[in-house]
Amino acid sequence: MTEQLLKYFIEMNEKKAVNTAREMMTNPGEVVKVLDTCKEAMDLVGAKFENEEFFLSELICAGDIFNQIMEIVLPQLKKDSVRKVGTMVLGTVSSDVHTIGKDIFKVMAEASGIRVFDLGVDLPAEIFVEAVKKHNPDLLGMSCLITSGVEAMKVTVDALKAAGSRDNIKIIIGGGRTSESVMNYIGADAWADDAARGVRLCNELLSAKE
Repeated sequence: MTEQLLKYFIEMNEKKAVNTAREMMTNPGEVVKVLDTCKEAMDLVGAKFENEEFFLSELICAGDIFNQIMEIVLPQLKKDSVRKVGTMVLGTVSSDVHTIGKDIFKVMAEASGIRVFDLGVDLPAEIFVEAVKKHNPDLLGMSCLITSGVEAMKVTVDALKAAGSRDNIKIIIGGGRTSESVMNYIGADAWADDAARGVRLCNELLSAKE
């Protein structure tokens, strides 16, 4: 059914896409497949927009379909989450407005028991620093899908060090421009190229802090 969901999503068939996702959710273990398919669909929509095959109206429609499906997915994921295992500040770095990957990660992180303070997108370093001081989280998650985001992440980590807040948290980075070398360059503790791996690493970082 993942092929059907992807097809209806790309065709902007809102009713069929949402109904297919709802039907998939009745089967155990399909939640991650729904999330992965939605991410794939949004990536394809983004590519079509960049190639001028889709326009702003399609982007808005795709975002609406995604949000409706997330409303179905999130309660199902939270059923298995009873105990809060930690807290996290999350956001997309300065000059980057991509949100889908971050939003999927947030859903899965909350389902695993992590309380997430989502700051949004296009965030300067000082916003991250202020949020870390305010919420005193166990983890900080930064997302970036553009090349300039790498420097933005480094600036943020340096700002945390200057504020005396770096040593109290674990930092994980994610998105299309992240890698082990980027992690080492900016001074993070972990990196992930997909939401499921990111959540697993977050839980490992939390366990190491105990």
